[in-house]
Order: sequence, then C-alpha cells, then structure tokens
Amino acid sequence: MFIRYSLTSHANEVAKRFSVDVPEGYQPQYNAAPTHLLPVITQDSPQGISFFYWGAPPLWANKKPLGEKIINTRIELIQEKSVLQKKLREKRCIIPADGFYEWKRAGKRTNIPYRFTLRDKDQFSLAGLWEEYDDEQGDMFHTFTLITTEANSSVIPITDRMPVILSPSLENVWLRSTDEQELLSILKSPAPALDFYSVSPLVNSPERNDRLVILPAPPADQFGNLTLFD
Repeated sequence: MFIRYSLTSHANEVAKRFSVDVPEGYQPQYNAAPTHLLPVITQDSPQGISFFYWGAPPLWANKKPLGEKIINTRIELIQEKSVLQKKLREKRCIIPADGFYEWKRAGKRTNIPYRFTLRDKDQFSLAGLWEEYDDEQGDMFHTFTLITTEANSSVIPITDRMPVILSPSLENVWLRSTDEQELLSILKSPAPALDFYSVSPLVNSPERNDRLVILPAPPADQFGNLTLFD
C-alpha cells in the first residue's frame, strides 16, 4: 500500500512547474500522509492549487471518519467497477510531488523506508481521483485517492506497487480529456526511470514534516542507530 510522498519545492517552483496559482497557505510537504490536507490540481480547477484531504470514504458509505478512508485506487479496479469509471470521467486530479516512499521488509519486525525520485530530481505529478462529501456534522469535505499500478523495474526491488506517475506531456490530457479509453491508456503509460535511497525511519511518523525525513540514512540505521537524526 502506497502511504507517503513528498513535495519539498517552494511555492514559486510549484507555480512555475505546473503553471498554476499557488495560495498563500501552501507549505512544502516532506512527509505527506493519509488524512493530511494536501495540494492537488483538479480537472474542474486546472488553473490553481486546491487543498484536499488524502483519503476518500469507501464507495459504499457517504460518511466515514478520516481514519477509515481508501487512500489508493488500483488501476485494475477502475477497469472493473462502473462507479470508478464514472469518477475517472468526471473527477480526476493530479498531485504535485517530487518523491515518494516505499518500505522493504528486512525482517519480521523491520521495514526499511526508501525514497524514490526522478533521476533529475525534478517535480512530477501523480494521478488521482477526487470527490466531495458531507461528514457526520454535515460539513463539506474534498478528498482524493492516488491511483497505483504495478511497480516498474526501478521500484520492483523494494515493492510490487507504485503510484501512477504522469509525464508532463500527458498532464493536461489527463485533466481535460473526456475519452475513457484515452484516460485508461494514460494510466498504463510506462513510468519513468527512478533513483532511490534509504531514509531514516522518522518517515514512519505522519506528524514528522521536516527536511530530516528526506535525508539519506544507511539501512543499518533502521535498527536503532539514529543519533544523527534524533
């Protein structure tokens, strides 16, 4: 399950890369996690950044607390479920990022976190679906899920799933197209080659959001040798 990513770029860098207006409330995200309020760009408002919660309510329930959300949507499931195909046609978004995290099992109780980036370390976008719903108090919330696919050759040494990364040339098509087959084809486009390195288990804490999270850390540090990061 894909549960962490980063967007460490400053507001002006995000604005330039995606040609969008960035609100004053924007802050870099070193450890974006489910239930966090995060920047997205939707097909309804492609000219600017919106802030949505990561994690959508289950499809069978309109009202669910933030802790009981679907955070990933498999591309394989979109092809099988008509309700997801409707969302594919009507409620798409891209999620700006510059890295994502995955964990490799190193023992019964130890998983080593790794951060993946483009080889040029530039920003990229992740494909997502969004929705709006009323919570138990009747307040309107906007949420998103990230679409995942089978891992490519860069990611498979660590895990078997990865988020769908959109190439810059396909981002506008993803946001503006109305052709379901074209949209599914975009989701199946080859992912770019990626670099990865091990990071500190500080990333395991969703509350931790600072630059120490993205710094390289030897895999041996996963077993308690964290003096440089405490």
